[in-house]
Amino acid sequence: MEKEKSWIVRLIKPYYEIESEINSEVILKHLERAARTCYKSEHQIGDFEKTKKFVTGLIKRGHESTIEHYSLSVRFIVDRGVTHELVRHRLVAYSQESTRFCNYSGDGFGGHVTYIIPPWLKLEEGIYRVDPYQNKFYVDDVETCPTPAGRNWLSSLAESEMTYLNLVEHSGWSPQQARSVLPNSLKTEIVASANLREWRHIFKMRAQGVAGKPHPQMSEIMVPLLKDIQEKIPVVFDDIFAN
Repeated sequence: MEKEKSWIVRLIKPYYEIESEINSEVILKHLERAARTCYKSEHQIGDFEKTKKFVTGLIKRGHESTIEHYSLSVRFIVDRGVTHELVRHRLVAYSQESTRFCNYSGDGFGGHVTYIIPPWLKLEEGIYRVDPYQNKFYVDDVETCPTPAGRNWLSSLAESEMTYLNLVEHSGWSPQQARSVLPNSLKTEIVASANLREWRHIFKMRAQGVAGKPHPQMSEIMVPLLKDIQEKIPVVFDDIFAN
């Protein structure tokens, strides 16, 4: 296949990075000291096991304002559709990769757009070459055969990228103008910072699904994150179960 006649689609799977340093004993002791201010019982602070029991009691009694005294920052590498849901949680500070100022035709992005693979498409990460003339698909120059839906999806992403690059490189459009042709599958990065009480709410909504089954892409990222944080910070999230 002649590479110059092919379209490029770069695919990755979603992931997250916990940006905050986590010391579970420091966090829980901090929460206990703040909470005991309400009762002026700081003199009763004991060993770590007693601290865990105390914080467990706070959560069981619904005294969750006391766990707002510690915040956690997480970087999500997901698609734009997921971030549209995430930013609906209002008690969170966000910083997101901007399609206004990021020029995906530039060297900083390798001259290509990156897309996120949704969980219902069984595709591997990699750089896909799409031959629009023969309707063939290649990964590392080895022909692959996605499902009909996968072929349609890849073709639409390839056409979207080519249109974006042509608008920026040949039509004089700025990135903030050309972004109008980019789909929800576009990879984006967003850093979310929230206190532990708000993270409990996020996990209840987006992993446990207390208000209805979460979107599959949201579950894909939030369920592993919940389990990861449950291991790193005992007690605070133990009563939340992934759906």
